[in-house]
Amino acid sequence: MKVKVLKRTSDELKIEVEGEGHTLCNVLQKALLEDDTIEMAGYDVPHPLVDSAIVYIRTKGKRKPEAAVKEATKKILSRNKEFRKSFKKALKDWQRK
Repeated sequence: MKVKVLKRTSDELKIEVEGEGHTLCNVLQKALLEDDTIEMAGYDVPHPLVDSAIVYIRTKGKRKPEAAVKEATKKILSRNKEFRKSFKKALKDWQRK
């Protein structure tokens, strides 16, 4: 995966994420929107045959958008770990039956 910064100001960030589409960007957008300091977060997949997405973030000015993205990615990783743990437990419980 390659990330390219397209625009960066004190309260806005626009990045291109190569090699990703709706799967990652949707999760990232949702995690960002849970943050009270985020005014707007969204993404666009310009064309289904192009393997990249554009992610937009605008904060309410209280923090840098890149800090919000870092926190959102940490939140996603934590949820992934939690899901993996729950899934493994569910498989073990099912195998015992």
